Amino acid sequence: MSAERRIGPEALTAYLDHLDAADRAGAVALARGLLADGFSVADVLVDLVAVAQREIGRRWLAGSWSVAQEHAATHVSEQVVDAVSATIGAPRRGHVVMACVEGEWHALAARIVAEVVRAAGWRVTFLGASVPARHLVTYLHQTGPDAVLLSCVQPNRLVRAARMVEASRAAGVPVLAGGPGFGPEGRWATTIGAAAWGASARDAVTLLDRPRSAADTGAPPPPPDDSYVAVLHRRRELVRLALSTVNPPQETAEDVAAGIAHLVDALIAAVRVDDDRLLRDFVGWQEEALTSRGGRALLDEVLDTLERALTEHPRVAARLRAAREGTPGGSARAG
Repeated sequence: MSAERRIGPEALTAYLDHLDAADRAGAVALARGLLADGFSVADVLVDLVAVAQREIGRRWLAGSWSVAQEHAATHVSEQVVDAVSATIGAPRRGHVVMACVEGEWHALAARIVAEVVRAAGWRVTFLGASVPARHLVTYLHQTGPDAVLLSCVQPNRLVRAARMVEASRAAGVPVLAGGPGFGPEGRWATTIGAAAWGASARDAVTLLDRPRSAADTGAPPPPPDDSYVAVLHRRRELVRLALSTVNPPQETAEDVAAGIAHLVDALIAAVRVDDDRLLRDFVGWQEEALTSRGGRALLDEVLDTLERALTEHPRVAARLRAAREGTPGGSARAG
């Protein structure tokens, strides 16, 4: 197939129609037809399935699709990936492990990466969603793969990603990171010790193709500062304190508690990688979810409570203040 040939918008529209109708047979037939027309596994999975998943995510966020529609469509895409992967031949290269950061349960994007890498000839073990670091390191010692492919979608999971990278490095296995959780252009991947970052499944193949010695795990990350350790140890206390301060109604308490926990995790991650942008961008992303359950005042109160609780760590408190003032609805701290 020529390098210029691409799956066209008509195919994408037809595929989205199959997803909208939860039409497994139609979606699988379309994907198989593209393969028969000479498109590669990477073309179908990256340029069709992955693009469609981003679109259904956009529709869900916009409210035009329900959670049930999104889940049904994702299930169809998972079956399409199964059908496409069945066409891949036997491995002829080394062994890599694909895993999602602990706490992340949406694994389809990582599965697409795994199958594209497998189509490039690698033997791939897909460990699936939410892999604890201790389980990963045990598996690495048992199997001795050439590399770990680590997916992180949300930046508030970076601390857990860092533990997985540390565990892999200790086992002598390099980590190739992927996913938006590592920041724009993967700016935080090497900060936590990953050997490299790729934006797509095709990038993962390119990175694996680069010559690398078995011990080349990348530059060691800088040690975290004392404030990171202190805030990390106080995580549960901070979540409870902020939740008790806002005291949400019973019907929204669970969602608000989850939002506060994510916010505290993002703060810890921002301290870990020493980048205010992580927390500011995460607060902006979370703003709609939190304010829909209590108004902008709820988010301001959470940030203010955390700032007061962390006054003994001026740089951490300053990050919280900057995050509030840097979001569209933010305001300067009162008092």
